[in-house]
Amino acid sequence: MRLVPGIDQESGRGKSRLSYESAILLAALSVVVPMLGVVLLLVYSASAREHWIVLLVIALVVSLVLALRLRARVVFPLYTLSNLLEALREGDYSLRGSRARRGDAIGEVVWEVNALSQTLREQRLRVEETMALLSKVVAEIDISVFAFDANQHLRLINPAGARLLGLHPRDAEGRSAESLGLLDCLAIEGARTVRRSFPGGEGRFDVRRSRFREGGLPHELVVVTDLSRALREEERQAWQRLIRVLGHELNNSLAPIKSMAGTLRALTARDPLPEDWRDDLSTGLNLIGDRAEALTRFMLGYTTLARLPPPAKRATDISALFGRVAQLQQGVRVICDCDPVRDVVVEVDPDQIEQALINLLKNAAEAMQQQGEVRVVARIDHDGAGNDRHALVIEIIDRGPGLAATDNLFVPFFTTKPGGSGIGLVLARQIAEGHGGTLTLENRRDATGCVARMVVVV
Repeated sequence: MRLVPGIDQESGRGKSRLSYESAILLAALSVVVPMLGVVLLLVYSASAREHWIVLLVIALVVSLVLALRLRARVVFPLYTLSNLLEALREGDYSLRGSRARRGDAIGEVVWEVNALSQTLREQRLRVEETMALLSKVVAEIDISVFAFDANQHLRLINPAGARLLGLHPRDAEGRSAESLGLLDCLAIEGARTVRRSFPGGEGRFDVRRSRFREGGLPHELVVVTDLSRALREEERQAWQRLIRVLGHELNNSLAPIKSMAGTLRALTARDPLPEDWRDDLSTGLNLIGDRAEALTRFMLGYTTLARLPPPAKRATDISALFGRVAQLQQGVRVICDCDPVRDVVVEVDPDQIEQALINLLKNAAEAMQQQGEVRVVARIDHDGAGNDRHALVIEIIDRGPGLAATDNLFVPFFTTKPGGSGIGLVLARQIAEGHGGTLTLENRRDATGCVARMVVVV
């Protein structure tokens, strides 16, 4: 920061000074007083009349000297202000008036000019930082950006735009839109999706054109987005998610079927066969068949990844459904406390509800490391919407370590389990929401473990 002589910064430093107004008043009086003294001598002193010429000359000289000092007193601060304002006009915000103080006419002006200079300096710094950030963002985004002047010559291009044109930015800047093959883009009003070929790629592109002014002159901004690549990436991700979803559901259903088949194989290999082997075999085969059929219907309905198929509701015996799910679960003991819904028939999609319960029981079993017992509690409550409809409330209670964090529980494909898919809870919640209900998970208050609460409107 450079200093320009002016008025002292901050009053109270050093010895006290007269204000600018007082100093000018005293200087003016010092010019008038000598002349006034000569006049008085000429009027009231007879002896002075003989020497009036000498006195007059002396008074004139003194008045001239004082007038010059008065002129310097008035003009010098104005030159200071002129220098400061000239520096501001030239963009130099480092100059400061060295003699600015409050309570003084010129000092106040110099003070305000100093403050204005500091404000302009800070604003310019913020603008420079913003422009640097904007330049960094434009350079890093994977969207082609072109700026043309009023003569349709390229003035700005980012790396993505250079790759699209197959040119180095230095070779592209300054060229006309026609020579770059972008003349048709400048004819677009607003936004348009076009299919065309560029040196750097071909396919579908979203082209957006807008106007801006720089230096008082009109300019054109063209933004080109490659839609084909984005669509291909979305398609690839959709296929990956679909495969993971299907693989997850197949594994969850086939694992208990495989276990049940192994149990039946061991049963039929016993010699002699137990007396009730036919009943056990029939029950096991029916469970395998029912689950295989339900899985087939579920997988056929899941033809797209976009959303779960709408529930195909039909009259369903809840207690019987719980019994099938409990028998399919291996590793832990499932205790069903379902007396409030015994022999209760509700309108739900049994295949989806069964799939959701399998996923929730599997999560509970894994939390308990495949040992211990899991309680399933069910009841019928009002849905809480102020109507006559009811809700089926199902709680799956485990004795695991509980939830350490709940922020990402329902984020698709997020999992903390080795080899987990992060799909089970998401799918279970989708099923609950498809039935007009909800799915929540929270830690138990009476003991360690977790409670998965699924509410289904019936």
